[in-house]
Amino acid sequence: MNPQDYCQQKAARSGSSFYYSFRLLDPERREAITALYAFCREVDDVADECADAQVARVKLAWWRGEVEALYAGQPTHPVTRALQPAVQRYELPREQLLEIIDGMEMDVDINRYGTFRELSLYCYRVAGVVGLLSAQIFGYRNRATQKYAHDLGMAFQLTNIIRDVREDAERNRIYLPLEDLRRFDVSEDDILNVKESDRFRQLMAFEAARAEELYQKALEELPPEDRYAQLPGLAMAAIYRELLREIAAEGYQVLRQRTTLTPLRKLWLAWRTAREEKRLHRARQRQ
Repeated sequence: MNPQDYCQQKAARSGSSFYYSFRLLDPERREAITALYAFCREVDDVADECADAQVARVKLAWWRGEVEALYAGQPTHPVTRALQPAVQRYELPREQLLEIIDGMEMDVDINRYGTFRELSLYCYRVAGVVGLLSAQIFGYRNRATQKYAHDLGMAFQLTNIIRDVREDAERNRIYLPLEDLRRFDVSEDDILNVKESDRFRQLMAFEAARAEELYQKALEELPPEDRYAQLPGLAMAAIYRELLREIAAEGYQVLRQRTTLTPLRKLWLAWRTAREEKRLHRARQRQ
């Protein structure tokens, strides 16, 4: 199996919404974003699957070394070998790949966040930076697109946090800021013991509104001349916002179930977004 096939299989097995948006790219960019996604999955799996924190730290330290080897032209892992041409072609900064590992180390060392400000650093490292790297691969002309990419990544991560409250609680992780729990009179034990209440649902509605605000902010920040190049991100946003609406429609039962969209629905949302963006792109070209 060559490095590209390894990354492709890892992305396909994940069933992630991102996989559907990758299909909108040309082969060269698709290979690059798939390799980046596979890198994120590899280091995320270390943080999620290693029960021993010390082992997780050793493995993440190995990945730091692998990133250094990548930029020295001597990668050894299939994922970093697949990333090598993308790093050169799209000028992906080494510091941003290392920052993703920093975020995964936070998963090993921190299982509570006191404030939204503290949580924002985590979201930036594990998602905002990924948004910036993705925008670099998709291509842009206006630097304002970086603000869009950052805020969209943050919105994706908040959506993940809302969807995965129960799954995270099973690992004794609560990403919802403790200041928000106090505001809505929800205790850590309520979440760890799967105790639903009107107060918990109000808390989740508050967090969902915060995520939606970030989606709207990001979309307003995207310069018109870069919309078409950033089509995969827009398709992902359509899928993630639909997921957020679905969670709300189900009454924020995230302690009992993990809401998902079917592959067909994700594909349809990506296709509908692509069709609309192509129409807008043609209209702009005629002006």
